[in-house]
Amino acid sequence: MPTGVRGALVQRVSALPDGPLDVTWLAPESPRLPRGRICLRWEPASLAGWDVTAHLGLATAEVHLASWTAAPDDRPRLVRPTLHEVLGLSAALAVATAALDLSNRLAQV
Repeated sequence: MPTGVRGALVQRVSALPDGPLDVTWLAPESPRLPRGRICLRWEPASLAGWDVTAHLGLATAEVHLASWTAAPDDRPRLVRPTLHEVLGLSAALAVATAALDLSNRLAQV
């Protein structure tokens, strides 16, 4: 990961096992992660591979989502399934929340 960045914001995760994992760099002064977005950070592991961490943006905070210690050089293949599942779950929760909000507003009319 380049110096001077906070991490990599996950933009897109392919459902395919060898599909792309698209990211953009986050500047250190970037605001908190938006709800449902994931930030990855990796640094060389002490013996071999990479120590990778993922953080998830929630409504009021960022939380530690996962860690992969001493991940091999093909770490995107290891990390991708978790990110794909979490992004799908987050999208489903956003739809359910919007539907509940709409239902509550209609009930008040």
